Amino acid sequence: MRERVLFFDLLRCVAAVAVIAIHVLAPYRDGLGVIPFDHWVTAVSVNSVTRWAVPVFILISGALMLSDDRPFNASYYVRRRLGKVLIPFLVWSLFYAYLSGWTAQGYDPEVSKEVLKHSPEHATYYHLGFFYYFIPLYFVVPFLQLMVQRLDTSAIVAFTAVWLVTTACYLFRIDGPWSHELWLYTGYLTLGYLLYKKVPLKGWIITTFILLGSAALVWTVFMVVMNSIEADHYTVGRWLSYKTINVVLAASMIFMCCKHVGNVFSERTQRIISFISKHSLGIYLLHPIFLWPMKAYGWYQGHPVWVIPLWVVLSGAGALCVSWLVSRSTKTSWLLP
Repeated sequence: MRERVLFFDLLRCVAAVAVIAIHVLAPYRDGLGVIPFDHWVTAVSVNSVTRWAVPVFILISGALMLSDDRPFNASYYVRRRLGKVLIPFLVWSLFYAYLSGWTAQGYDPEVSKEVLKHSPEHATYYHLGFFYYFIPLYFVVPFLQLMVQRLDTSAIVAFTAVWLVTTACYLFRIDGPWSHELWLYTGYLTLGYLLYKKVPLKGWIITTFILLGSAALVWTVFMVVMNSIEADHYTVGRWLSYKTINVVLAASMIFMCCKHVGNVFSERTQRIISFISKHSLGIYLLHPIFLWPMKAYGWYQGHPVWVIPLWVVLSGAGALCVSWLVSRSTKTSWLLP
């Protein structure tokens, strides 16, 4: 049990860091031909090799929720599972609609009103887009739980294999009914369950995941950089989508590697990892507040080799501290469950 707890804690930590890095490097992405080429290619490469971050959070959800063999309780599920995410999402959407109206020049209420007006279709702030495809998965989970409980492993593997084929089709623009967003995210849930419960930690298996995941990362960087150079502007096609086979392979590699090393840390390191993991949702929700001045005032001048780690640490530490403070009171802890 101890290994399992740290394994998921470690995954949440590395995924949170990767998410922040993606958001920190945003100002560099469209700088091809404007900023030094090595600055641009560094930022774009970091962006390309961290796209597994959000899928890892979905893998964790699938691993935990689908391995729960208790009878489904609709009231408990809505209150403790869905409500625990939905209500904070609505509150933070309002807050970030307000923040979106602020720039270095001051506050424009019309911008906030316009952002809020379109919030049913578009996130009020860039990082909240995650919830628009994550929350609908809560309506799929009960059916997947039933499938896992009633069918044997081979059926779950077959279901996931079909999904994997459709992620490859989606990458190469072979579109059809299988290209629906809900379907392409649903497969991460069963994949997370299989990786957690059914894939053993054997050396050759870990090596295979590392080889496939590493190849996918190199492939992604190469395609994004070369396609952008050829087009003479930043373009990613579907290579950086969360719904494509290359990102699935990278996310699976991270999942299995963390599962493999989950019990090698000292007690002190385990406590630190567990503390950060406990506040990973808070870090996710709050870090854009600390990145706001960087983007509003252009405080990202310099090589991304040091700018990205610097702002990851600053915004991540700030978000962690605020999340910890919020969690200390029962009146506010529900905001960052």
